[in-house]
Formats: sequence, structure tokens, C-alpha cells
Amino acid sequence: MIRHIVLTKFKPDTSEDKIAGIYAGLSALADKLPGAQNFTGGRSESPEQIERGYMHGFVIDFDGWDALQTYAENDEHKALGGQLVENAVGGIDGILVLDLDV
Repeated sequence: MIRHIVLTKFKPDTSEDKIAGIYAGLSALADKLPGAQNFTGGRSESPEQIERGYMHGFVIDFDGWDALQTYAENDEHKALGGQLVENAVGGIDGILVLDLDV
């Protein structure tokens, strides 16, 4: 299984409603793509408070690398990813992506 982890530093003027809408779109996409499941996302509530500005994140599990590739190439994913970039501090520089083989 591949765990896809995305952390975002959103611009201060990006509303929680806007972020929730992007995440709702990603969740719906994960629900309909074969090999994708378990979308979880939201704002950090860490008591450690060492997010370093990455206050929002999400995780999607994929059955394997092929399923992750299908997601990455999906037009809806590209549009939602574009919204993440558009609303992140510094564009793509405000986003971290980790893919772990778990």
C-alpha cells in the first residue's frame, strides 16, 4: 500500500471553507478512483505546535504505485492540485508531498 501525504502552507487569506471545499473534492475523487481509499484531511490540532506553517494536510491510501499514478494523471486531481498551488504560500513551494510504501 502507498500512503500519499500532502502538507500545505495556505496563504493567510485562504478561508477554512475554501480549504474544506478542496479537500471535499479530493475525498470524492478518492472515493471513485479504483485503488484509492481512506482520504483523511484537515487542519492540524497538534499539541506540539511545530507545524512550521504547514497547518493543513491530507492522506490518501493507494493499493500500489499504479493506482497512485492513475490519481496523479487524473484531470480532476490536476484541477484540485492547481487550487492547492494557487492558495499555497509561494505556490508549489508551500506544499510538501511524501509517498510511503507501507
